[in-house]
Amino acid sequence: MDFNVKKLASDAGVFFTRAVQYTEEKLGQAEKTELDAHLENLIARADCTKNWTEKIFRQTEVLLQPNPSARIEEFFYEKLDRKIPSRTTNAELLGQYMQDAAKEFGPGTPYGSTLITVGEYQRRLGGAEREFLQTSAINFLTPLRNFLEGDWKTISKERRLLENRRLDLDVCKARLKKAKLAEAKAAAAPDFQETRPRNYVLSASASAWDSEVGDSSLSDREKLWSEEVDKAEHELRVAQTEFDRQAEVTRLLLEGISSTHVNHLRCLHEFVEAQAAYYTQCHKHMQDLQKELSRFPNAFAVNASTSGVSAGPSPLSTATLPGASPPSRPPNPSNALESSTLKIEEVKPPATGTRKAKVLYDYDAADTSELSLLADELITVYTVPGMDPDWLIGERGNQKGKVPVTYLELLS
Repeated sequence: MDFNVKKLASDAGVFFTRAVQYTEEKLGQAEKTELDAHLENLIARADCTKNWTEKIFRQTEVLLQPNPSARIEEFFYEKLDRKIPSRTTNAELLGQYMQDAAKEFGPGTPYGSTLITVGEYQRRLGGAEREFLQTSAINFLTPLRNFLEGDWKTISKERRLLENRRLDLDVCKARLKKAKLAEAKAAAAPDFQETRPRNYVLSASASAWDSEVGDSSLSDREKLWSEEVDKAEHELRVAQTEFDRQAEVTRLLLEGISSTHVNHLRCLHEFVEAQAAYYTQCHKHMQDLQKELSRFPNAFAVNASTSGVSAGPSPLSTATLPGASPPSRPPNPSNALESSTLKIEEVKPPATGTRKAKVLYDYDAADTSELSLLADELITVYTVPGMDPDWLIGERGNQKGKVPVTYLELLS
């Protein structure tokens, strides 16, 4: 092991002087070299880019993989540089369960055959989801991760180096200022020891010279401090050169943030295109599934002879069946209560017995005694004595009229 004691001591001394300078700056006891406005703006823009890129990256991970345990597992696979195993999506798993259930229920039954069809489309949806996740991870997440773990680490390293160069520069400025102050005092004071500021460390040559000459003449003392000033000025020039060079390197890296934005913009477009393709594919699968289900319009109907339930149309069978058409208009009532001479505005709701109903289909009123309906709206319905069972009185705000029962789903 190559252990250099002198280098270790030198590094420790540099670290100590930087720490002292930094502490004095924070306490307001030392001057600080400020960066130029352009560089400060670049640094602020870079910090903003890093912070928002990190937030977007983390939230995109949550969007693509909501399961925290799965994200942690994928993180360890990436750190170990191992391939992430393929994981079954929830839709694929649901589709498999549906198809397995169909085998138990009987694939020839209406329920079993429908389970097989829906399960197949669920598996297709799961396959589309997996493809979307893979595309998004490659085209969007990977570039963001490369910036955070690559480019930004390089920028941070150069910024830390720039800060160290700035501290070294300010240390040299303070040292030169003290040396000039001591030189001015030496010109006015006869005692060299009294002119030396407290804790001022002379160079090795100056210390040796001081111990040899002792009570030297005033001109010799002035010469000594002049040499100290010259040395401090030389160190300042070197520190200024290193600081300027590091500032230029850092500036060039920070200006590269603009190209990073351009790259991330391209990746964002690819992410949106992947999303659009995924949702378009899902929409097509669902449309195809609806067409498949519409081939069996009576799949959900209940056999009245075996169930004992009235064979009249139910809200479930008409509302949920894809592609089903509205029921036919019921016949006009013929009793006196519901004749065309009925003044519907005179009908009053009962004290009890009103219910909420959801409209299943649009309905156009045939005359002024009926109430036109819009699909999916909610209305209040009730019946009156002697009214035809195929009709109810419906109210919507200040409007009131007869509505056909087959167009409604009673909710409460």
